[in-house]
Formats: sequence, C-alpha cells, structure tokens
Amino acid sequence: MSSDLSTTNLILGIIAAVSVLEAVAIAGMGIAGFLAFRKVMAFAAALETRQVMPAMTRVHAILDDVKDVTSRLRDEAELVDQSIHRTIDRIDDTTERVRLSMRAKMSRVFGFIRGLRVVLERM
Repeated sequence: MSSDLSTTNLILGIIAAVSVLEAVAIAGMGIAGFLAFRKVMAFAAALETRQVMPAMTRVHAILDDVKDVTSRLRDEAELVDQSIHRTIDRIDDTTERVRLSMRAKMSRVFGFIRGLRVVLERM
C-alpha cells in the first residue's frame, strides 16, 4: 500500500508543479498583454497627435468656411426674395394703372360710339 501512496504522491506533486507553471505562464501572458496594450495605446495617441489632430483642424476650418458661405447665401436668398416680391408688387401696381387708364380711355371711345349709334338710329 505504501508504494501506491508514493505513486499517488508523485503524481500529485507533478500535477501541483504543472499547476504552478500554468499559473506563472498565465501571469506572464497577462503582463505581456498589458505591455502590448500600453504600446498600442501609446501608438494610437501618437497617431492621433500626428495625423488626426491636424486633419481635424483642417476639417473644422472647412466647416467654418461652409458655415460662413451658407450664412451669406441665406442672406442673399432673402434679398433676392425681397427683390422679387417688390418687383411683383410693382408689376401689379403697373397693371392696375394700365387697366384703369385703358378703361378711362375706352369709356370715352365707347361713349362716342354709343352716341354715334344713337344719332344714326334717329336719322
């Protein structure tokens, strides 16, 4: 029976040693993963500083220009709209004046024609 326990103890010792080696390996992989993470984050920060920030500065400048142009276009469109409305109002006024003027002149002509017709009918 003692030989069986020594074999069991030997196997348990080997299992314990392998478990310790696994724990050390897992801890090493955790440390290596953390170091790799730190390097990747440092690279991302450097990339952002070198590439992204200048691009964002240019994009913001472009967006500011677009905002200014849009504002000017809105103002110009409003002025054009006002000009069109004023022109339409002037055309309406002119049309009304022409209509009244034509009516006044035509009423004289129609009056003359009616008078002429009455004279001709009485003859």
